[in-house]
Amino acid sequence: MATSTAGATGWYRGRVKAVPSGDCLVIMAMTNNKAGLPAEKTITLSSLIAPRLARRGGVDEAFAWESREFLRKLCIGQEVTFRVDYSVPSIGREFGSVFLGDKNVAVLVVSEGWAKVREQGQQKGEASPFLADLLQLEEQTKQQGLGRWSKTPGAAEASIRNLPPSAIGDPSNLDAMGLLAANKGRPMQGIVEQVRDGSTVRVYLLPDFQFVQVFVAGIQSPSMGRRAAAETVAETEITSEETNGDASEPRVPLTSAQRLAASTTAAEVGPDPFGMEAKHFTELRVLNREVRIVLEGVDKFSNLIGSVYYPQGDSVNDLSMELVENGLAKFVEWSANMMEEDAKRRLKAAELEAKKSRLKIWTNYVPPATNSKAIHDQNFTGKVVEVVSGDCIIVADDSVPFGSPLAERRVNLSSIRCPKMGNPRRDEKPAPYAREAKEFLRTRLIGRQVSVQMEYSRKVTMGDGPTVATGPGDSRVMDFGSVFLSSATKGDGDETSPALSTAGTQQGINVAELVVSRGFGTVIRHRDFEERSNFYDALLAAESRAVSGKKGIHSAKDPPVMHITDLTTASVKKARDFLPFLHRSRRSSAVVEYVLSGHRFKLLIPKETCSIAFSFSGVRCPGRDEPYSDEAIAFMRRKIMQRDVEIEVETVDRTGTFLGSLWESRTNVAVTLLEAGLAKLQTSFGTDRIPDAHLLEQAEKSAKGQKLKIWENYVEGEEVSNGSVVESKQKEVLKVVVTEVLGGGKFYVQTVGDQKVASIQKQLASLNLQDAPVIGAFNPKKGDIVLAQFSADNSWNRAMIVNAPRGTVESMKDKFEVFYIDYGNQEEVPYGGLRPLDPSVSSSPGLAQLCSLAYIKVPDLEEDCGPEAAEYQSAHTLSTSKEFRAKVEERDLSGGKVKGQGTGPITVVTLVAVDAEISINAAMVQEGLARIEKRRKRDPKERQVALDNLEKFQDEARSARLGMWVYGDIQSDDEDMAPPASRKAAGGRR
Repeated sequence: MATSTAGATGWYRGRVKAVPSGDCLVIMAMTNNKAGLPAEKTITLSSLIAPRLARRGGVDEAFAWESREFLRKLCIGQEVTFRVDYSVPSIGREFGSVFLGDKNVAVLVVSEGWAKVREQGQQKGEASPFLADLLQLEEQTKQQGLGRWSKTPGAAEASIRNLPPSAIGDPSNLDAMGLLAANKGRPMQGIVEQVRDGSTVRVYLLPDFQFVQVFVAGIQSPSMGRRAAAETVAETEITSEETNGDASEPRVPLTSAQRLAASTTAAEVGPDPFGMEAKHFTELRVLNREVRIVLEGVDKFSNLIGSVYYPQGDSVNDLSMELVENGLAKFVEWSANMMEEDAKRRLKAAELEAKKSRLKIWTNYVPPATNSKAIHDQNFTGKVVEVVSGDCIIVADDSVPFGSPLAERRVNLSSIRCPKMGNPRRDEKPAPYAREAKEFLRTRLIGRQVSVQMEYSRKVTMGDGPTVATGPGDSRVMDFGSVFLSSATKGDGDETSPALSTAGTQQGINVAELVVSRGFGTVIRHRDFEERSNFYDALLAAESRAVSGKKGIHSAKDPPVMHITDLTTASVKKARDFLPFLHRSRRSSAVVEYVLSGHRFKLLIPKETCSIAFSFSGVRCPGRDEPYSDEAIAFMRRKIMQRDVEIEVETVDRTGTFLGSLWESRTNVAVTLLEAGLAKLQTSFGTDRIPDAHLLEQAEKSAKGQKLKIWENYVEGEEVSNGSVVESKQKEVLKVVVTEVLGGGKFYVQTVGDQKVASIQKQLASLNLQDAPVIGAFNPKKGDIVLAQFSADNSWNRAMIVNAPRGTVESMKDKFEVFYIDYGNQEEVPYGGLRPLDPSVSSSPGLAQLCSLAYIKVPDLEEDCGPEAAEYQSAHTLSTSKEFRAKVEERDLSGGKVKGQGTGPITVVTLVAVDAEISINAAMVQEGLARIEKRRKRDPKERQVALDNLEKFQDEARSARLGMWVYGDIQSDDEDMAPPASRKAAGGRR
């Protein structure tokens, strides 16, 4: 006979962690104990007996599942108040009363008919204090036929689950492969019955009650220990029935802590560090909860591998991601390979962040020495400008303005290595198949649009060795990424092969995989801790196909041999001796190997197996260090670099350079260069020998008329010298409105009457704004042009993403820093205030022009009088109805990539209101909020006059001690007015 201990305890608060049966709750404390985990208590509702669920090969009692489900849905995860009414130490069980808010849980269970009331236990005091109410309720439910008292014929039999063999203790009967084949990738509903460890759960799949054990895909939590080999999984399912001889008591499974304590003697190895914490973490989120299981695969032992998703409020969380982000699981590549690439990449990135933060299992993590690091947040699209080798290309970034030093990016293909091209300067010849690999990529990529996923960078020694560089002078950093060519591209060979993975149709053809599959490269065998391609497995598969097909470098045949005569390094006499061969062919096919300058190139002529230096006849671009020289080179690189062209050679100059005309796609390239204002005709050469001479003259005339590039200061009848007019008769005057003041004399303007402004406004007004974007469907990145809602007036305007949250967007409130490209202002906008923008609208350049005030120095916001100067300038210029005349004094094109406020090409102007007597420049000097620039030797007369006029206003401010002159004269700083070398500096900075 079991003995009991009577006497109720005080009331406690806790949260329901599990509901094993229709009359039993596992309640955990609201605070953690010394071990870092909350204490748990299993409470059986006093005086209640619920129908018993099937255990270890048995069958359910009638209505057992419905009884458990009622209590589970009612209480799981809820905060409750409870007390222990009495306990039976011999069976280790406590019986009590539980309240959910002000409602007695036992009363709710009995009132629905899901448990029967036991009037009195075998010992005095073994009864609920609410026994009388429970008995009365039971009589009512019996009369009403509720729950287990149903009077419907056959209801009891229908409530008994028809469990498959795997659900009643025989998991060997589970057809894992069949279950995967029927449900792979399809979400299945289930209820988690047990958590074996942090990354392993046992689930009832609904509605068939298939009982399966699922290993969470892509991760592994710390082990909970290992039991004796003689024990089976089923033998660990200890229940109260096995420890209780009283058949009148319901069967209730012990908690995980009780099972662990009961099996201590049988354990070979205790839990790993954080094993208990990982298990508790998973139990809190999924134990006895409804989840979605997505099967990903099956391992060689027929274990099911799947993703587990659980609801939390209005969102659905990924258990694997939660465990990894909290440092309670590590990324496991073999099972992650079964998942989608995006999910796999996110898991790996989450593990990296956990390692960096030293979370939980990574507390003592020491990263191994490596010369590579991940750069996953630098994805971009662009056009391929140059193929350097079979595994290296140069791409023009679409998000960077043309002409910027950052416009072209060198991308090394991740995780592959192709034969080296050698170095002609060191007399190194190309390795076997190096030319073929490069030509293979050139014919498929040059001039094509690609998307690039940057993956990692690696610091290498100048000898390209594997060791980590020891000094700044003997190393360089190489960026690696995966390049994707649109799958719509047609070509010969592997582009259309069904065996070639396209890494998802949204991305297109993986160029690295294409190269490896043709036998032009090998896959690098990375060390475990090294960064690698996100598509590494696909690369290995492509290499395996190339080896089995004996393609390229894997072939037993001798590599092809090609001898090229390089006339660019030969004597002038040898170049002239070659001229008759080119004259005989008249037009010859060639490939542009290198752009030496805007008008001079290195060409390969395959038919003649030679390389020559070639230059346009009668057309010249600015020389090195002259304005627009770099822009001309960049223009020609995008236009003809490594393209197939036709040439017609006329003669050879005294340096051995061949002169003539060049066509690409039947277009005379010199005409295009002249039309862009990046070159001019040399009339002294004689145009009678130049084909299309009349087209060249028309092109130059057009550029002059539009004042493009080198002709920007062109005046009819005057010569241009080094990009500036020798004596300007009339400077350009713009009619503008000021849209934003930055401080330091910088501000943004829009041109009044510009048709582009009206066109953009009309396009934006015609947009049909949709609802808030769906998280995951729209992921704006740094540099993207989007539609953003301005906080001041809720208007929608074009904006460029300046800074975006790391990783994926998780909430509508995630902040994005944006720059309004049509107005020049900048702010943070929530994700819900962004919308995607059609390329036809986003491709137009921004309407806001960055300007600065000419001839004066305005203090920055951080300097004395800086805020006052900005406030004055804003008060006197910021108004959409106030027009100004902006006289362009000069243009500063050294701004580079436009990343946000205050950067980019600057127009230096004198700003005068239409109805004002003096300029804003003079007014700020007069108020003591700016000072004039330093005078220089050999200043143009025009600048001298302007400084003389402004100096009068500066003298007034100095005399009146206004603004920056309040404490007297200002000492000049080093960068502005350095004293003559023959004198000693009189004082430092103020």
